[in-house]
Amino acid sequence: MRFESLIEKVHEAEHALEARERQTAADWRQCKASWRSLWTPGRLISVGLASGFLVGKVEPAKHVVRGSGALQMLSAVAGLFAGGSAQAAAGHAQHAAHSAQQTAAVAEVDVDPRHLEPHTPESLRAAGLL
Repeated sequence: MRFESLIEKVHEAEHALEARERQTAADWRQCKASWRSLWTPGRLISVGLASGFLVGKVEPAKHVVRGSGALQMLSAVAGLFAGGSAQAAAGHAQHAAHSAQQTAAVAEVDVDPRHLEPHTPESLRAAGLL
């Protein structure tokens, strides 16, 4: 195919796309106009009354589904178990802290800071640490 024929095909496709866009926009405007014309004041009031009636019928059913406090009892029992496990964890943490204090007391060494020599870069290099 020649380059000019390819360009002509692209122009035809662009024109077809623009025509489809215009048709879609016109269809959308018609749909919006039809939708708005369908919602007359009488229909709005009747739909509002019907939806209010349905909500009024569904609300009492929600109370029956809740199980009249069964969910509250279940959450209270879960809180009880969570509180017990938290108390046990606190006891373990206290025991670990006490063990750490005992270990630190045993590991303490009486060292006079006057007998410690300060580390200088030269002493660290001589020890092979730098």
